[in-house]
Amino acid sequence: MANTAKTRSGFGAWLLDPKRRGALLVAPAITILFVMNIFPLMWSFGLSFFNYKASSLKVPTFKGFDNYGKVLTDERVWERFQTTAIIVSSSVIMQLIIGFLMAMMFAKVFPLRRIVLMLVLTPMMLSFVSVGVFFKLFYEPTFGIVSFVLNFFTEERFVLLGSPEGAILGIVIADAWMWSPFVMLLVLAGLVSVPKYLYEAAEIDRASKWRTFWTITFPYIKSLLLLAVLFRTIETFKLFDVVYIITDGGPGSTTETIAVYLYRTAFQFFKTSQSSALAYIVLFIVIVLTNLYLYAVNRREEEVE
Repeated sequence: MANTAKTRSGFGAWLLDPKRRGALLVAPAITILFVMNIFPLMWSFGLSFFNYKASSLKVPTFKGFDNYGKVLTDERVWERFQTTAIIVSSSVIMQLIIGFLMAMMFAKVFPLRRIVLMLVLTPMMLSFVSVGVFFKLFYEPTFGIVSFVLNFFTEERFVLLGSPEGAILGIVIADAWMWSPFVMLLVLAGLVSVPKYLYEAAEIDRASKWRTFWTITFPYIKSLLLLAVLFRTIETFKLFDVVYIITDGGPGSTTETIAVYLYRTAFQFFKTSQSSALAYIVLFIVIVLTNLYLYAVNRREEEVE
């Protein structure tokens, strides 16, 4: 009994040791992070080198880089990447334009400014599923709002999602509507931080509004615009929910983004190993985009110095 009590007291002293207290406090979070994030990443990365299907009971066989070779030589994959690039570039440009204009509007004080700002921020708080359902109903040719409004000018039903161009436009509008407020918040933070005395000095020098914008306002929001481009490019590159609900990749496969194609490969065709390889190729592209952003920011800081 004495030895047991001594062992317990020794263990208690070990737990109460200040040198180990920090590690013990962090240990649960690290364990959860490993189980929920790191281990699945390592597992899926390992599967990308094997011939494995989730729907099959066969023992996985090692294939090396064959899955990566199949993915990179598949024309369908490059078509999906091209579709994704069109949607990403169009949506991000639209978000930057709309977000910047809204930020310029809310930088000025006007009646009911806070209430209007809360309403403008509402789309960003909605789920992707709800936004996809809303816009699918809006575009519906029989009772949708878009078709209803256009029926005043033409008797024919307007089927926006019936053509590849219209379907891509519908997805871009939905994504831009949801995330333009995010760009607005970033730009608005830059506009608010501009010292007022700079504008007062520009008025004294009788500088035009255009020159004032380029010499005073734009330098303060330039880095925030680059940050918005990075965040929105990465997130739009992974766009799945809105596309899947509004068009389901149609008509045909003209709006099937790389995320939708990855989902079909993994959970409809059960090509688990190939989908894992494709997922890590997408991850590599995201890392490259991030590094390009960091390179641009560092180069800008060097020019300023």
